Amino acid sequence: MPDNPPLNVSSRRHPVYRRRTLLLLAVLLLAATAFIARPRRADPLPGFPHLMLWAWERPERLPFLDPHAAGVAFLARTIRWHDGSIESRPRLQPLSVPPETALMAVVRLESAGGPPPDARAIAREAARAAELPQVRALQIDFDTMLSEREWYRGMLQRLREDLPARVPLGITALVSWCRAGDWLGGLPVADAVPMLFRMGPGEEFDGAAFRDSLCQASAGLSTDELPREALPGRRVFLFHPRSWTPETYRGALLIARRWR
Repeated sequence: MPDNPPLNVSSRRHPVYRRRTLLLLAVLLLAATAFIARPRRADPLPGFPHLMLWAWERPERLPFLDPHAAGVAFLARTIRWHDGSIESRPRLQPLSVPPETALMAVVRLESAGGPPPDARAIAREAARAAELPQVRALQIDFDTMLSEREWYRGMLQRLREDLPARVPLGITALVSWCRAGDWLGGLPVADAVPMLFRMGPGEEFDGAAFRDSLCQASAGLSTDELPREALPGRRVFLFHPRSWTPETYRGALLIARRWR
């Protein structure tokens, strides 16, 4: 019986097959290199935890919070206007957190009718929230109508100018804003948080990613109205309709884990 020939598959292949193999390997290598070299979107809120608890206008005492696991975005000021008259009210309810907690001040804007007031006056009032102790960032919450968008853009530009460069500026956003991909572009904000709860007509969330880049880093959820689908890799801003407790805080950690 003749000896078995040495196993050398490459030497027995036709030159055409060898060239195809080399070409395929080159394409795969280029794709892998492009994937590795692709720059990741920088975190718009560096130093903030993956989970942020919204603390609205109610007494909030959070001694049980782990500052390494969660931060707090608290309602710091509410600004209302009606026919040019402005009412600016600071937070009236107590808030207590561990000393190292990352704090974000939230300013709620509300219109009661009439034309929007002077944008610089609103920006000046909103900027006061960033002066509170331990505050590292500012978030604006305003359900602007279509007719108010340009005013809102101008107000945010003035607010960005009034804030220290080290203080990130963010906003909450309707789902429709994040899908449209038209007017959010160019806003002087680092982060837009799509609100995936208490959504009105046309604001349904189906689990699809958002086109606008400002809406791709965070998500706004509520403990009593969670979406069926999760978008991993997002910072979670979590609302609770009552004051936070150790039990609801532990539940918040589990919710945030699904979105990590």
